Parts: sequence; C-alpha cells; structure tokens
Amino acid sequence: MNPSLTLPIPAAYSLDSYIQTVNRYPMLSLEDEQRLARAWHDHQDVDAARQLVLSHLRMVVSVARHYLGYGLPHADLIQEGNVGLMKAVKRFDPDRGVRLVSFALHWVRAEIHEYVLRNWRLVKVATTKSQRKLFFNLRSLKQSLNALTLKEADAMAKELSVSREDVLEMETRLSGHELSIDPALDDGEDSYSPIAYLASPDENPAQKLEREQTEQLYRNGLAQALENLDERSRRIIQARWLTEGESTTLHELAAEYGVSAERIRQIEARALQKMRAAMPV
Repeated sequence: MNPSLTLPIPAAYSLDSYIQTVNRYPMLSLEDEQRLARAWHDHQDVDAARQLVLSHLRMVVSVARHYLGYGLPHADLIQEGNVGLMKAVKRFDPDRGVRLVSFALHWVRAEIHEYVLRNWRLVKVATTKSQRKLFFNLRSLKQSLNALTLKEADAMAKELSVSREDVLEMETRLSGHELSIDPALDDGEDSYSPIAYLASPDENPAQKLEREQTEQLYRNGLAQALENLDERSRRIIQARWLTEGESTTLHELAAEYGVSAERIRQIEARALQKMRAAMPV
C-alpha cells in the first residue's frame, strides 16, 4: 500500500482535534468492510484501502492510549499504530472470515511495541522475547500498587518464562520511571501518567473480540481440515492428538489397522502436513 495515502496526521499541538476528526469517520458494517477489502485485495483499489484505514483510526487511538504510561507522546504512539494499521490493511484477506479490527490489532500493537522499545531509555534489559513480554505485561499482572512479594514474583516469572530476578529488576525500573520528573518540564511536578497505575488485568473489549474470533477461526479451520482427510487418517489424528487423557500409541493403531508402527507414523505425518496447509495462518 502506498504510505502517502491522504490521512489525518496526529500532531501534538492539535491531538484533540485529530481525535475528534477520526471519531467522525463512520464505522463499517460487515458488508461494507467485505466489499472494500475485496476491492483492495483483488483490484488494488487505493480508495477502498483508504476507507478501510480511516474507519479504523479510532481503534488505533484507543490502543495507543494504553501505552501512555511509558512517557512517550500520545501523538507519536498513534502515528506508529497507524503504520501498523496500514500494514494490516495491505495484508488483510477478506476470505479468512474475521473482521479487520481483529486482524489489525496484532499489527498495531507490534508497531507500537517496537516504538516503545526503541525509545524508552530504561528498557535496556528487554532484549529477549520473554523480557519484552515481561516489560509489556508487568503492570497488568500486578494485583496491587504495592511492591511484589517473592511469591508474586515467582508466579509472574513462571507465567512469563523469565527468572524471579528479571521480574524484580523490571519492577524496579518501571517504578523508578513512574516516579521520575519529566525532563521536558521544569516546575517540579511529577509528569507520569496515572494510566500507568490503572491498567486493568482484565481483557478489554478489543482483546476479547480478537481472542473469541481467533478461537472460532481455528475451531472452524480444524473441523474443515479434518473433513479433508480420509477416514483412516482422520481416525489416527483424532486418536493421537484430539482425545482427552492419554493418546493412543503408534503400536496400538498399528495393531488396529494391521500395519507397522512406522506406517502409522508416516500416515500421521502426512495428515498433519495436509492439515497445516488447510488451517488459517
């Protein structure tokens, strides 16, 4: 998609005006979204892509607001999120059966995450995937504003696949940033955003929608992928992967079908490969 699409630009001095502007763009019905998405996907209709982007700018504003606690300008967070939105529209396939908002949330958050990590001076320890996950989830996982107990730190470390020391160090860094004075101000006032303390550990509506639609997509995709298998392959996959409790062994299935365990393994491998090709990415 051409990044020079005519879009409103969030400037720091007119952020309120920008937000009012994007909130005036109408939200699309499912039918309109499908029509525009197909026009872009099939015919590279730039005007259709522009309408898709404009109708979702308010979502980017909402997502960007959750990152204000890191001390970065709201306008810059929105601008980075808009880049992610345009990438999502470029890659959106209307045949996947999900709404654009669900698909775009990943791209919007990814761009904002990268921007925060590039620019937040205290995040020098967030160099691995698990540490980045800790950086962005520490506030929401904390049950109170008090310092973490060792038991809480251990539980959080286990959930996020990091060490207790990583959790405690990151908490210290984040807490130090929240209590610092904004270098851009010289009035002695703390300049941290209260939203840093008020982040809810519960799913917001957009996250809930994304999770539910993704789960539905995979349930439908799994059922369709199984339908594409022959009866024996389907039986093997269900016995090996989709049963509650202990799965059936290769030797048990080999005895059932009167073939070798290696033959069952080969059928299983081909069936899994076929299912992966049929499942949504």
